[in-house]
Amino acid sequence: VQLQASGGGLVQPGGSLRLSCVASGRTFGTMGWFRQAPGKEREFVAASRWSGGTKFYADSVKWRFTFSWDKAKNTVYLDLSSLKLEDTAVYYCAADEGTKIAPSIRTESQFNYWGQGTQLTVSS
Repeated sequence: VQLQASGGGLVQPGGSLRLSCVASGRTFGTMGWFRQAPGKEREFVAASRWSGGTKFYADSVKWRFTFSWDKAKNTVYLDLSSLKLEDTAVYYCAADEGTKIAPSIRTESQFNYWGQGTQLTVSS
């Protein structure tokens, strides 16, 4: 089982970017994105369930980031827009076999599989 995240880079404030995470080896009940800024703990960004329904977002990214799931490709995406300096972080893809509900879907310890992370730097 492997999660391969990609798409990070250097973006100016106000810019946009798409992160991708390809899951191989199995399908998951829940997938999400977390991020870790320099000197800070890893934090929840967004997540959703294979079964569909509500997509969950951190308040700090709501209305700016969009989570999507291409089930045919077993890939999840995070579309980031209106980027801010404080969005600079390493972004991690996470997954779990189970179908998570709130509040556990926002909790790092509830995800058993993690990608290697992709760096996003927002800078002018």
